[in-house]
Amino acid sequence: MCALDELPPEGRGHFVLINKRMLGIFRDGESIRVMDDTCPHAGASLSAGPTQDGCVVCPWHGWEFDLKTGKCPDNPEVAVRTYPVRLHDSRVQAQLPATCL
Repeated sequence: MCALDELPPEGRGHFVLINKRMLGIFRDGESIRVMDDTCPHAGASLSAGPTQDGCVVCPWHGWEFDLKTGKCPDNPEVAVRTYPVRLHDSRVQAQLPATCL
């Protein structure tokens, strides 16, 4: 997906496009998180929003999404998909569905 050193510091996200799937990559303490980049409310790029307290905040309307689960803390029925992540040779890799590959 990208090299670890391409990621901005914690508090900001990084956008990548993998076979037409928009993804956001975020630092979360010592962990790296990957999720769909589109807010389900109005379509904003989540990677353009700030992160705080383990959540990314939608830059358009302030909806929050947990970086680990993708769920909106205020309404857990609303969520974005998250993906398992690993680091390999200082590169971020995520397990994406076959439809992305």
